[in-house]
Amino acid sequence: MRETKDDWWEVEALYDLCFAPGREALSSYRLRDGVDPVADLCFVARDEGGIIGGAIRYWPVQVGGARVLLLGPVAVHPTRQGEGLGGVLIRQSLAKAQALGWERALLVGDKPYYKRFGFLRIKGVVMPPPTNPARVLARELIAGAWDGVRGDVERLIKP
Repeated sequence: MRETKDDWWEVEALYDLCFAPGREALSSYRLRDGVDPVADLCFVARDEGGIIGGAIRYWPVQVGGARVLLLGPVAVHPTRQGEGLGGVLIRQSLAKAQALGWERALLVGDKPYYKRFGFLRIKGVVMPPPTNPARVLARELIAGAWDGVRGDVERLIKP
């Protein structure tokens, strides 16, 4: 289900639980400062008791003047990991992004995990430091969307 404003703090608590302290010091958070997430692509998964099991958010950024979705964070509660919930959130949100007309997505993550969703290493797309370039992964939502799109990843205030 789509994340609502009432879910915000519960989702933040999930991210705090799943990620290392200081997660907001990461360079990807600088791209999110003062920018609203793409609300239509932010989802939460709850069990039948209403307990949050996972969440995913996307943020608008730009690379070389082209609109790009920055995926993340995506998190699954430790008691729900291994059930495929993260994969469901990623697949459904990427399908929705494509339906909404987004052409390309980007993330910083582990290639062995994200390649199953079509994310591959992209060269020439530079996240703010100190990001390891080997962890910058991209996916086309339409064929050829990344052709010729290179440069620094920057905030996009108005998607």
